[in-house]
Amino acid sequence: MTIPEYTPDQLRARGGLKWTAIPETLGAFIAEADFGTAPAVHSALAELTEKELFTYTPPAMLRDLREATAEHCARSFGWDIAPAQVAAVPDVITAYRAMIDLFTAPGTPVVLMTPAYMPFFKVPPLCGREIREVPMIRTADGWDVDGPALESALAGGGLLVLCNPHNPIGKVYERTELEAISRIVEATGSRVFADEIHAPLVFPGARHIPYATVSEAAAEHSITALSASKAFNIPGLKCAQMVFTNRVDAARFAELGEFVAHSTASPGIVATTAAYREGGDWLAELLAYLDDNRAALAALLAERLPEAGHLPSAGSYIAWVDLRAYDLGEDPARFLRESAGIALTNGRECGEAGAGHVRINTATPRAVLTEIVERMAEAIDGRQEAPADPTR
Repeated sequence: MTIPEYTPDQLRARGGLKWTAIPETLGAFIAEADFGTAPAVHSALAELTEKELFTYTPPAMLRDLREATAEHCARSFGWDIAPAQVAAVPDVITAYRAMIDLFTAPGTPVVLMTPAYMPFFKVPPLCGREIREVPMIRTADGWDVDGPALESALAGGGLLVLCNPHNPIGKVYERTELEAISRIVEATGSRVFADEIHAPLVFPGARHIPYATVSEAAAEHSITALSASKAFNIPGLKCAQMVFTNRVDAARFAELGEFVAHSTASPGIVATTAAYREGGDWLAELLAYLDDNRAALAALLAERLPEAGHLPSAGSYIAWVDLRAYDLGEDPARFLRESAGIALTNGRECGEAGAGHVRINTATPRAVLTEIVERMAEAIDGRQEAPADPTR
């Protein structure tokens, strides 16, 4: 299998959201990849269609998913879980809302280490919850957790959303960091929603460590959300997994979670099962391509936008770029959309810490990634060189 090198016109013709939601732009905002999916996924969906298995989900299909998820966790992360600990849900955001509604007390605040994934900000207000932002500390070569600020935000008990790998900064947490977080959570009587959706997309030099494995306390106070949707580019098939490492949580979900799990789609279940069991070779090739893109982006930014702040992601295909040095206003993504024809995410959507930044999806053909940076540089250079308007 060779990673396909589609052109922008071909990608628009395919009809994905990233390439059609904002016409006549280069799509690099929402987390969709431009490379299709694994052959094993195609085969599983073809078999489902041949059988016309468009019924309610049969028990055997769910059993296969649970077993495949447990196999995937053991093989990929050294995490031994029982299939019975796995529940199917439509997507990670549904799992997030279930965590808030079913596993935290009314009024419990939700704590986000920012910059954070945009929808994390939208769900808590729907549940009547306060959001507390704890900005990450940017160092010369990485990102650190502000432990005292995190402890203060969780004082009295709260729900910490721990995204690992961390969207949008691409941080992959080390064991010592996770252990320190778990001690703070335990000391404050808090809970953790561990979003590990990007876990299969970790690059050489880093290793994904499931949060629930770092201590007995972490296992007891957390629920983990997984999905094949990012690694295998199947978010529209609507299947994610919640992993319960606390027996009381598992029993509560079995009693009250039917409304959550029932919306999981059968095509997503069979696609995920096939991806976890048979998609390894395809994923390895994809990771190699994304790793090269990661290096290419760093080189392009250094050459064309040398004042941009950027650390290559250790995990995920999301890149986080600081454009504050170029003074593009409160919405640099809007400036680049209007001036360069690029659809990016405005960093401010990721919290107050994201002001002046943009989020870029690098899961695109190398030529497209190159054109994105070239257009950014040309638009910014043109803005800086433009004469001042004497009427202003």
